[in-house]
Amino acid sequence: MAKTAVHPARAASHVVLLLGVLIFAFPFYWLLVMATNPTSDILSSPPRLLPGGAFAENFGKVTAESEFVRAFANSVLLTVVSSAIQLFLTALAGYVFAKRRFPGRNALFSVLLITLIIPTGVSIVPSFQIYTDLGWIDTFLPLIVPNAVTAFGVFWMRQAAASSVPDELVDAACMDGAGFLRVFWNVALPCMRPALVAFGIFQVMWTWNDYLWPLLVLNTPDKFTLPVALQQLTGNYGATDYSVVMAGTLVATIPLLVLFLVLRRTVLLNAAHGALKG
Repeated sequence: MAKTAVHPARAASHVVLLLGVLIFAFPFYWLLVMATNPTSDILSSPPRLLPGGAFAENFGKVTAESEFVRAFANSVLLTVVSSAIQLFLTALAGYVFAKRRFPGRNALFSVLLITLIIPTGVSIVPSFQIYTDLGWIDTFLPLIVPNAVTAFGVFWMRQAAASSVPDELVDAACMDGAGFLRVFWNVALPCMRPALVAFGIFQVMWTWNDYLWPLLVLNTPDKFTLPVALQQLTGNYGATDYSVVMAGTLVATIPLLVLFLVLRRTVLLNAAHGALKG
């Protein structure tokens, strides 16, 4: 049987893809190496390039000398609550903008889009002053309330509702006597599920990795989130004890990897569906 010849262009594309995978995967691999070896091995010449067996010792220092466990629990709580609220409210707002007709709809949506170009740094000082006057500093409220609805989330869900929720289904549900919320919950949300999953992953990543705003509004160590707690590790051990810092960073990264691996099929199907429609 004759062997099938491999087209040179196809082979070259595979090589490029393989190089891309190696480039993007190397930082995580190096994180694993640093988290499982003593700092002395990492800084030696030549450095240790294979994972070691010092992870338990390094992570033991993290939990013994910091509020890492409490910060992990705080981040889980804030991420789940904030993401759930935003997914529901942005999906509801996006559905309204896409499928409901009301006076000033286009003008209101245009104003919403304009807020996307406002730099985040411009609003930090006014927002901090507002929450100081409300007495919300050193509570979780400034981390949940501002993220309840975002302009980007409404835009994302509006596009999803406009493209994936058929008007015929909405009209049929209304003719059957379904109210607004019932149509949204039983008709629109199932159609928008791929977009909800994709946006949910982004929202979880943004909330989980947010550092600046929690650093400003949280003062008590037992209320710190993971990024703030990891920064405190650098202060506790000095800038040269990379193994301890990276051990905490590795544990903080695992939930995001698990989330993506669990939902990757839905995300890839959503991307493929969008490409085919485009």
